[in-house]
Amino acid sequence: MNKKTIIAGPCVIESAELLDTVAHCLVEINERLGTDIIFKASFDKANRTSIHSFRGPGIDQGLKMLSDVKAKYGLRLLTDIHESWQAAPVAEVCDVLQIPAFLCRQTDLLVAAAKTGRTVNIKKAQFLSGRDMKYPVEKALEAGASDVWLTERGNMMGYNNLVVDFRNISDMLELVPTVIMDCTHSVQRPGGNDGKTGGDRRFVPPMAIAAKAFGATGWFFEVHPNPDQGLSDADNMLELSKLEKLVEELIK
Repeated sequence: MNKKTIIAGPCVIESAELLDTVAHCLVEINERLGTDIIFKASFDKANRTSIHSFRGPGIDQGLKMLSDVKAKYGLRLLTDIHESWQAAPVAEVCDVLQIPAFLCRQTDLLVAAAKTGRTVNIKKAQFLSGRDMKYPVEKALEAGASDVWLTERGNMMGYNNLVVDFRNISDMLELVPTVIMDCTHSVQRPGGNDGKTGGDRRFVPPMAIAAKAFGATGWFFEVHPNPDQGLSDADNMLELSKLEKLVEELIK
């Protein structure tokens, strides 16, 4: 049986100390469970609710910090890009380039990511169905991508709320062999917390387990040693201390 794809890390690069703490934990989990967790962190959160929200260190410093993580811990890396010009320099450091959900129809962004030769993980937009993701996949493949993943992260339900239709996982598996469940962004309440995104991390484990039942081939978790102190997505990040138990249950 192939190993499941597991992605984990803090929402945004807050400090080198945070990256070290999370990376060290992921290495230990990999050693104990035989997994190959991919380390995730964003160098820039360009779609924050408020202009006053923390965005991260930026691409130059952020890529250097991610490169340090790879050199020190040997973990594969994933980060998101927001503009086409970012694809090439990010691909020099990261193994997987992620296309944010809101940007999954941006042709130039998809093409630029595909041309790097790296794996492209396209997050399904909150306003699209699983079957609609046929077209972003086509753009990436026709631009030369050899490995395309899709990630489910819920759909808008009215204002400031998301709902997950797990049938999307099955639909997207007809398009690509790797379909990941984003268990932490799916429990967000976008823009619903006084100028920032809220959420409810209690529902992260059941989201993961339900996705397994629907055939997901992997899971995405934003984790933090102290989520409530996180500078982005604080309400929906999973406690780092709870990750190993959940991963162990999922890979049984």
